[in-house]
Amino acid sequence: MSSILQHSTPQPPDTTGGLYRSLFMDNTPMLDVRAPIEFIKGAFPLASNMPLLDDDQRRRVGTAYKQYGQQAAIELGHRLVSGEIKDQRVTAWNEWRQAHPQGWLYCFRGGLRSQIAQQWLADVGVHIPRVPGGYKALRQFLTETIEEVSEKRHFVVVAGPTGSGKTALLRSLSASADLEGLAGHRGSAFGSQLSGQPEQISFENALAIRFLQLSALDARVWYLEDESKAIGSLSVPHRLYETMRRSPLALIRAPLETRTNTILNDYIRENLREFQELDPALGFTRFSQYLLGSLSRIERRLGGDRYKEIAGDMQEALRTQANCGDTDAHAVWIVKLLQHYYDPMYAYQLNKRQAIVSFEGSDEEFLAWAQVPATA
Repeated sequence: MSSILQHSTPQPPDTTGGLYRSLFMDNTPMLDVRAPIEFIKGAFPLASNMPLLDDDQRRRVGTAYKQYGQQAAIELGHRLVSGEIKDQRVTAWNEWRQAHPQGWLYCFRGGLRSQIAQQWLADVGVHIPRVPGGYKALRQFLTETIEEVSEKRHFVVVAGPTGSGKTALLRSLSASADLEGLAGHRGSAFGSQLSGQPEQISFENALAIRFLQLSALDARVWYLEDESKAIGSLSVPHRLYETMRRSPLALIRAPLETRTNTILNDYIRENLREFQELDPALGFTRFSQYLLGSLSRIERRLGGDRYKEIAGDMQEALRTQANCGDTDAHAVWIVKLLQHYYDPMYAYQLNKRQAIVSFEGSDEEFLAWAQVPATA
């Protein structure tokens, strides 16, 4: 049990990937019996962590393995998870199984931990299939999926200045993957979300699963939003990022007023609503701190004078909003930030990729254009 069980002889992995593909394509619930510390580092979207060994038990068993060998570690594991603790584990797994009759079970490599959990359930008349190769094999399959997709699939990258509504456009197309949504970040200095970001491995797992879902569609072209290498604290997988940099661009054009209103809605009104839902008493205070803190992160790039000017406008807009609830005053600093920071940066980046632009127009024109390559 614990890390020592990862050295036990695992079941041979499904080399065709057919089982793994079907598990993810069918949105199969999975019972993950790894320790919480393992689960936190990387997990699958529909996995439930109900460990055989908790973190401390895993540590103690691992120490026993290093000092005294595998058999001693296994014996310690059985002593640590026995009696009432064992009964609690089995009861919880049984309840999960009854709620998820189509579910599967795995540990790290499909070895002793999942074998023990499977056997303990069988002892009380509950049967659950075990994933051959466990988490490691599933993770490898998803990693290879991203690599294969990056190499073989055709993408159109949807670009446009900040506030042009790219994310909403992508979500209206069936053959698209929302990288920012999967990463839990809007991809800018103001892009952090209250829900936080997943771990890098969990982000990649969810992205690969989305690619598997897209592979079932009859679509020649898949659409992604133009992103930098980093989305908040996460990174776009290297091979995919390189493919995106070479892929054709679709440029969305939108008037400054439209873009300002989009940002007002997404970053001011919607964000405030989320802060207030989470903490009605201090929601506005924390929302204000979020805005001012986000601006401070780009102070050096703005320059001292410009930063002070925009910060002053932001503070005035927040005072107005606090007094009467009016959010329109935020448009003053939003316009300045677009004109003096985001738009010049966007123009600079676009200039280096102008040769691969395959479309340029409004959101309505883009949707009409996208239906042709998307279904051809």
